[in-house]
Amino acid sequence: MVSSGGSAPILGTFTTGAQVQEYIRQNGVEIVDLRFVDLLGTVQHFSIPSAELSDSMFDWGTGFDGSSIRGFQTIDESDMLVVPDPRAAFMDPTLKHKTMAIMCDIRDPMNGEWYSRDPRFIARKAEDYLRSTSIADISYWGPEIEFFIFDSARFDYTANAGYHFIDSEEGIWNSGQEGANLAYRPRHKEGYFPLPPVDSQQDLRTDIILSMMSAGLRIDKHHHEVATAGQAEIGLHYDSLVAQADSVQIYKYLVRQVTKAAGKVATFMPKPLFNDNGTGMHTHQSLWKDGNTLFYDPNGYAEASEMMMYYIGGLLRHAPAILGFAAPTTNSYKRLVPGFEAPTNLAYSRRNRSAAARIPMYESGQPETKRIEFRCPDPTTNAYLAFSAMLMAGLDGIQNRIHPGEPADTDIYDLSPKEAAGIPQVPGSLDAALDALEEDHEFLLKGDVFTEDVIRTWLDFKRARDVDGMRIRPHPYEYFLYFDQ
Repeated sequence: MVSSGGSAPILGTFTTGAQVQEYIRQNGVEIVDLRFVDLLGTVQHFSIPSAELSDSMFDWGTGFDGSSIRGFQTIDESDMLVVPDPRAAFMDPTLKHKTMAIMCDIRDPMNGEWYSRDPRFIARKAEDYLRSTSIADISYWGPEIEFFIFDSARFDYTANAGYHFIDSEEGIWNSGQEGANLAYRPRHKEGYFPLPPVDSQQDLRTDIILSMMSAGLRIDKHHHEVATAGQAEIGLHYDSLVAQADSVQIYKYLVRQVTKAAGKVATFMPKPLFNDNGTGMHTHQSLWKDGNTLFYDPNGYAEASEMMMYYIGGLLRHAPAILGFAAPTTNSYKRLVPGFEAPTNLAYSRRNRSAAARIPMYESGQPETKRIEFRCPDPTTNAYLAFSAMLMAGLDGIQNRIHPGEPADTDIYDLSPKEAAGIPQVPGSLDAALDALEEDHEFLLKGDVFTEDVIRTWLDFKRARDVDGMRIRPHPYEYFLYFDQ
């Protein structure tokens, strides 16, 4: 039994529902917040008095209306169940009342089966499929999540108006403001990474990571990022696939909660500012078996094993389809353009940040650190789906011995158009990425990890809401270009 004394429980403290309930009884927990993820990756929740958390909830679940959740059920089949996972319970450090939050899985009450459109279930199936192949028994994931912290954000779109207005005291555009002006602002693309007072958000980022650590997230580092106005990065230490996807959701929640408490607002949009660097989620990944890495070979290129090279080959071969999940918004493709350190080239290299797949070389000669950094994803992704899609692509590369070809060890951005012509590019739009996913998803269906229903539901939703939603609306810049013509 987990001790009731000491500090608040963090992710991974409990393994059974009985342990959760014992902690609640002995520590005066008032509220249990049951959380789950919709198909797009947004966490939904409802709260119950702690005394209502029962054994049956951990075994069978408790009901909710699935027809009100994006990408889930139709209204005629709306009844669904959430089943709390004791391994994903933690004390929420940001709420007024003593609240234990628990990430949940989704079950169909009619047949008792896990719900095929539940992103967390898809991620669990990806881990099961990995083990079934005997290639590896675990995959590790380390996302570098970036975000912006602004002082205000106003936006609206109506029949006769459309605008956004973002402001940040750190923005270089405020260098000429009248009145109290303390200067010390990073210039465009010079935010990596000055000391305070130029970096004005050091203490706020520290508040964020202390909140994360109290919930059980393992943090590598935090710092200001390249863009001028409040761009930040907090790195998560590597973890297994489902556990890390849970951590991504908690990470984003705590960033928003702590910045709101400080009177600011955070966004994970890939490109909220014109003509400055965007926000990515470079995703480090590796395969292990029997406690040993499978990606290290001291004699290989960049100390990479043959298996690692095939994994990279699968990632690059299927990258356009992967981005249908891993760069899932129209705004994502305003980030994936040349000139802003974004990975637009589907090539691989050691150390080279102009390639989509990078083999970091910080720790040469250390097998346990050998990994791939896939640089195309951004944090608007549903991490459960994106990590699963990347894993399935890498495994397909291993199974089919897809070699990625020669590395790109020069700065691809500096190549002439003729030299760069043979290097495949990332899709130029969400529409193109969704087309690629529609055409290339057989690798995702292995082991029933993804299903045709999930992929079709995703494609239909993203095309109707995102692609068509943007396509049919006049854009403010079109007025700038065309109003007088």
